[in-house]
Amino acid sequence: MATIYTPKQQRVLLIVSLIIIAGFILIGLRQYTIALLGSGIIYVIFRPWFTNLVHKRKWNRLLVTILLILFSVVVIIMPFLALSLLLINRIQYYSQHTDQILQLIEKLEKATGIQLTNQANIKNLVQQGAGFASQQFPSILSGTLDVIISLGLLYVGLYFIFMEEEKFLKGLRKYLPFEDDTLDELGEDLKNMVNANILGQALVSLVQSVLTGLTLWIFGVPDAAFWGTVAFFFAFIPILGTPIVWGPAGILMLSQGNTGDGIGILVVGAVVIINVDNLLRVMLAKRMGDVHPFVTLTGIVLGVPIFGILGLVIGPLLLAYFMVLFKVFERQNGKLRLEAAREEKVLEKKAERM
Repeated sequence: MATIYTPKQQRVLLIVSLIIIAGFILIGLRQYTIALLGSGIIYVIFRPWFTNLVHKRKWNRLLVTILLILFSVVVIIMPFLALSLLLINRIQYYSQHTDQILQLIEKLEKATGIQLTNQANIKNLVQQGAGFASQQFPSILSGTLDVIISLGLLYVGLYFIFMEEEKFLKGLRKYLPFEDDTLDELGEDLKNMVNANILGQALVSLVQSVLTGLTLWIFGVPDAAFWGTVAFFFAFIPILGTPIVWGPAGILMLSQGNTGDGIGILVVGAVVIINVDNLLRVMLAKRMGDVHPFVTLTGIVLGVPIFGILGLVIGPLLLAYFMVLFKVFERQNGKLRLEAAREEKVLEKKAERM
């Protein structure tokens, strides 16, 4: 049967239809986007192990897949959920006991001589901040079903990526609009970005949080474990980072007359914790790739409102991916421009001969 559309119109309508259907799919899965992204991220992290065990040592693919999934649950998922739940509980406690925060603010004002704001505004800010922070973490009590579905999607996706790795990579190469050499370079860049933003940043944050918690505990700051956990998440933020935690703690100890403890916290923070951050970043940049602090900070501002607390790593990762893809686009356009210029010169020479 004849159609009323030209071949060009058919192609345009096909593309528009695909975009519309993809939009509905993304809207339906929007709350599980993190799980789908997580499958790809964990695959990139564990791919070297998978390649070594399955392709080089010839281990059973199913066994290796199950072992890597179990390992990721123990090493990544369970610690993150534990930290999140600890932080949620303490945030809820402080939001209901704002008098403790007000006392802390008063002591800081006396120590610094700076009037911050009135108590009513501080109480309101604390409650709003606690509500916002609680929303950024996965809550087992209020969202058990969502957590289970998200983790299920993440690991089902990861399972099929590992079990059908060759088909998965072949599909990427087939549908991504890049040449083979560009895809190889792109894959290497993306691997470095994942390592730098997740493995590298998580390691730096973990070391800083442990040092912060130990420092506060040694110098007698209450709730040192809680503040160490807070430091872990703040350590993802460039420039600000852990000083947001140990700085006020040191000032508080000074305001209470504990001069030695206060100076000790500030000295350890300024000399050890900050420099450990710089040292680890230099060492990891050589092994995993370097990401500019501005990219990380912008990615966090972009990612946290969309992905919650996971936006601390996913936001910078997406922004880094965008930059890599833009470089690839620029490179390919450069090649096309050179080819067009050569063809133009050839045509000019032919015209001159005629």
